[in-house]
Amino acid sequence: MKIKYVIYTLLILVFGALIVYRVTQNKSQGKGGPGGPGGAMAATGGKGGQGGPGRGPGGGAMRVDGIILKPQQFSNNLSVTGSIEANEQVAIRGQVSGLVRSITFQEGSKVKKGQVLVKVDDSELRAQLAQALTRQNLAAENAERARLLLAKEAISREEHDIATAEYRSTQSQSQLIRAQLAKTVITAPFSGRIGLRNISEGAYLSPETVIANLVSSDPVKITFTVPEKYATQVSLNTKVSFTVSGSPEKYTATVYAIEPGIATATRTLQLRARAANPNGALFPGAFATIELPLNQIQDAILVPTQAIVPVQEGKKVFIAKDGKAKEVLVVASTRTAKEILITSGLNAGDTVLTTGILTLKDGAPVKVRVASNLPKN
Repeated sequence: MKIKYVIYTLLILVFGALIVYRVTQNKSQGKGGPGGPGGAMAATGGKGGQGGPGRGPGGGAMRVDGIILKPQQFSNNLSVTGSIEANEQVAIRGQVSGLVRSITFQEGSKVKKGQVLVKVDDSELRAQLAQALTRQNLAAENAERARLLLAKEAISREEHDIATAEYRSTQSQSQLIRAQLAKTVITAPFSGRIGLRNISEGAYLSPETVIANLVSSDPVKITFTVPEKYATQVSLNTKVSFTVSGSPEKYTATVYAIEPGIATATRTLQLRARAANPNGALFPGAFATIELPLNQIQDAILVPTQAIVPVQEGKKVFIAKDGKAKEVLVVASTRTAKEILITSGLNAGDTVLTTGILTLKDGAPVKVRVASNLPKN
């Protein structure tokens, strides 16, 4: 029961405090409200009511940077990636099986076309050739004898033909063995640099074994692709420039072949260029960054990339007109590291805003500082 009385007492005290607070608030509003002393000044803002302190004519304009567009020449270069390939490259293999008797090249050295690289044991083939030649000589004598006897009508035409066919068969057998003997000598199919060998003398060589790789890398080929939309802007004999990883030097190459069709899987067109490599500085398999010139535009309109705002309809920029920002939809084309080519929406002489564009609204007052007056970094 005592707890119940305590709760009632607290509720009465809280209710009384609220009544006192409400009465006090009403008295203060009556003294300083719109109808009381000082109310008129609060409503009219006093002498500073027109725009507040520090806001004169144009005080609300946003300060932004901009550039005045001028027509300029634009080289439409396409930056793509590709790979360097050897002019000629082959894996040296044997054509007959046998033991390796000698290796006559040094790893990593230059070799000439026709130079002997490896000699495979040919003793068994030479024995087979000697046997085949013996049979060939015997068949030749039988064929000659049959010819003389046929002239005397001592044998039939059929017997003569059989002897002649036997002689030709032994000739073919001898030629086959000679061809196999020639394959025991492995030579370089073209001049170039030979790589690391994978066999040693005395090893058993089979046609599946790769002896070494032979590479001709002067000149080298640069293979790359361009998107389908640029297919009509590329042509033979175009000079391209490229760089490779780890080297600041810029190299040049000439496009000499273009694939006749678009790759349906990637929607790209493959091209191949050729570059001189007298010092061997370009290695096949290296990654290359290529600059491919497409065309030149004499009166191009270029704007900084930071001035472009992506929107649902495409892209837009803000220009300054009559002291206000104006939103303009544009059609953009090629993009470089710093600029983007505008094909529609802007004209020479327009002042494009480059800062504050994310907070600007169409029709907002602006005060523009053009790029020519900007301090240089």
